[in-house]
Amino acid sequence: MTHPSPTGWRRFTAKLPHTNSRLVRGLALASLVSQIMIVITGGAVRLTASGLGCPEWPRCTATSIVNTPEMGIHGVIEFGNRLLTFVLTAIAIAMLVSLWNLRKERKDLFRLAIALAAGIPAQAILGGITVLTQLNPWVVGWHFIVSMVLIVLATVLVNRARLSTEQAATSAAPLGSRLLRQILIAASVLTTITVMLGVVVTGSGPHAGDAGAARNNLDPDLMTRIHAAPVYLLVLTVAVALVLVYSGSAAKRLRKSVVILAAVVLSQGAVGYLQHFLHLPVALVALHMLGASLLTAAMANSLYLATSRKEEATARQEASGAIHQPAGLRNGR
Repeated sequence: MTHPSPTGWRRFTAKLPHTNSRLVRGLALASLVSQIMIVITGGAVRLTASGLGCPEWPRCTATSIVNTPEMGIHGVIEFGNRLLTFVLTAIAIAMLVSLWNLRKERKDLFRLAIALAAGIPAQAILGGITVLTQLNPWVVGWHFIVSMVLIVLATVLVNRARLSTEQAATSAAPLGSRLLRQILIAASVLTTITVMLGVVVTGSGPHAGDAGAARNNLDPDLMTRIHAAPVYLLVLTVAVALVLVYSGSAAKRLRKSVVILAAVVLSQGAVGYLQHFLHLPVALVALHMLGASLLTAAMANSLYLATSRKEEATARQEASGAIHQPAGLRNGR
């Protein structure tokens, strides 16, 4: 009995990266950007009342996979958002393929890539349930929260993709001091609470995604005030983190990440207050949704850099200008 020749497959895999290449790093970044982009396009669907632009799922209508001219602009917007899923899928497949030869020595990257790939059909199904439940605000909220989880995973993937195989195998003391790590963990908890309460506020507000969609029947003013409470604590916590990274000998990358986090927190808070007092104009609500995505990514980035035991060697190399010389740093400190 003869077996199919593996030559073709071997030729294909031989052309794939055998080291953590620029392609892998670029695809990791593309994963993060695309996860943020689909939050923005999903927000556009809701803010233009196009949530039921395609009233069926997985088809757009009972008889058509794509939107029809009779559905107008709402059909175009909703179907366009669905099409972006294929972009995310292409990036996820490309990421897995590019890591194929590294799947054993860089299990961290391969597992993150698998998790992100698995999140795409999960989100598609959640999106379908959202449509089939006529934009139930709680289902819409979970759809958004899962996007935030995927943004966290993509942010970690971007950071891990920067490490060579040698650096990934090295363990050392975390970049952040114990106090800074504790502060950033607290900030992460506050960020999570803030985002989740923001979802509840959204479910009580006017931008339902369709004129006939239900709301969660909670008092929007009361929920906004409750939502603001962890924001105050988050601003205070991040301010303390800023003081710590500048008063100590924090690594440059960690210091920069906390500065970016502080800028995003302040910007997001300002947009939140402004949109509330201006009675939720669409442009500001859209900007606030983008801000939630950036806040989630910035928070995940700072926490990762402060707590990871894989970053010390990299920081030393950057300080000494020896980026491509990891062998001598295998033991860490």
